[in-house]
Amino acid sequence: MNATLRDVRRDYSGEGLPADLGSFDPWAFLDSWIADALASEEVEPTAMTVSTVGLDGRPRSRVLLLKEASPSGLVFFSHYDSPKGDELFATPSAAINLWWPTLMRQVRAVGDVDRLTAEENEEYFRSRPRASQVGAWASRQSRTLGSRAELEAKVAATQERFAGVDEVPCPPGWGGYRVRIDEFEFWQGQPSRLNDRVSCRLTASGWAARRLQP
Repeated sequence: MNATLRDVRRDYSGEGLPADLGSFDPWAFLDSWIADALASEEVEPTAMTVSTVGLDGRPRSRVLLLKEASPSGLVFFSHYDSPKGDELFATPSAAINLWWPTLMRQVRAVGDVDRLTAEENEEYFRSRPRASQVGAWASRQSRTLGSRAELEAKVAATQERFAGVDEVPCPPGWGGYRVRIDEFEFWQGQPSRLNDRVSCRLTASGWAARRLQP
């Protein structure tokens, strides 16, 4: 083991999780933590790791941006014809991790995944900057690219294609996913690695919360 990495340590601190979990509402709690992250100095407070099951059965993870959080699920957007799209088609479940190092907090969430409707995709796509809209058309996500210049040429050609168009349409192979969460874990860093953890699972009668050992 690299001695330099082994010796890196930072003690954590922060407001603990609620002592009384009888009425713990994970969605309300998530909303409050997202608000704290947005108000903090986090560089990208909506960044989250999304993990899927690869076609070979091995896990795959990447960082995406959270675009909606509500009791109906957590939403992100991507290319449907990408490797992650293939993985979610084959195994429509995902694990998500939100990590806010400034606040020393993380949230883990797991659930089944649905595609958004075409109307929902169009609505969000219209809200994106035009350059991002053009980029969604120009890129075939995760396909092999010969050079950066090749990508820039594709973008230029796509800009020319839509030069006379007021609104760039949503590409048919691009859209959103909603992860219907049935499991949460909230983690708050605490001194001496005695971190505070609360796990929630969705049951037939609602959310059941329990405290976990560090």
